[in-house]
Amino acid sequence: MTVASGHEPALDARDVYVRLGGAPILHGASLRVDRGQLVALVGPNGAGKSTFARAAAGILRPARGEVRCMGHDVRRTRGRRLARLRAFVPQRPRVPEGITVAEAVRIGRSPHLRPLARATRRDRDAVERALERTGTARFAHRRLTTLSGGELQRVQIAIALAQEAPLLLADEPTSQLDLGATVSVARLLRNLAEEGLAVLLVVHDLALAAALADEVVVMSDGRTVASGEPREVLAPDRLREVWKVEARLDADEAGHTALRVDWLGAARELEGELR
Repeated sequence: MTVASGHEPALDARDVYVRLGGAPILHGASLRVDRGQLVALVGPNGAGKSTFARAAAGILRPARGEVRCMGHDVRRTRGRRLARLRAFVPQRPRVPEGITVAEAVRIGRSPHLRPLARATRRDRDAVERALERTGTARFAHRRLTTLSGGELQRVQIAIALAQEAPLLLADEPTSQLDLGATVSVARLLRNLAEEGLAVLLVVHDLALAAALADEVVVMSDGRTVASGEPREVLAPDRLREVWKVEARLDADEAGHTALRVDWLGAARELEGELR
């Protein structure tokens, strides 16, 4: 397969519209991710982030708009060919019974295997690299159903890396993890971007997005409303407009971030509205 020129963005989604069950979910969503870049997609619940990620991955078909991965139109690129261009880490992965970590990661390599053909040395090396890169080789013999949330998320990323696709889309990979597991997965995603992978991260945690991302894209009501450097995009006025809270993002050059929220003021305002 011929991969598009390196000058092409890894992902270029423009003016995407999606309807689910007859209801409009996305109506004007756009973003771009280049190789070696980590872009965080943020927004309140119901903004359409996961729908946008699935449309960008070619899992959902847009009603309007264009999505191109490495220069290829995802609507016309399906199956194994699409899997070689992008890897998708779902928010709630299915965990089959009786499958070990190593077996699951080998399944991730399937886009490169011909039907009924045996794995080559290159395929085995790709699986081993994915296991080592994600720190999952040490429990490769364990069944998926015995893993913690953090371990399972690392396995999902290993499955994606075994595809050797230039674009990784991860939908809320830290949403159910404790602090230590979140930091571990975050560092892994940041390192992957620095090694040249294009990474689109859907995330709720704005402080985490600011620490990791080269660029933040904000969604609200099915549209992208802002994109740019985290400190500029996640300014107090936008937090107030999109999330309806008084808050500010504190970040330093060392990568420490914190979201300062007026919790009690927001609670009192909500209490007044409910009376």
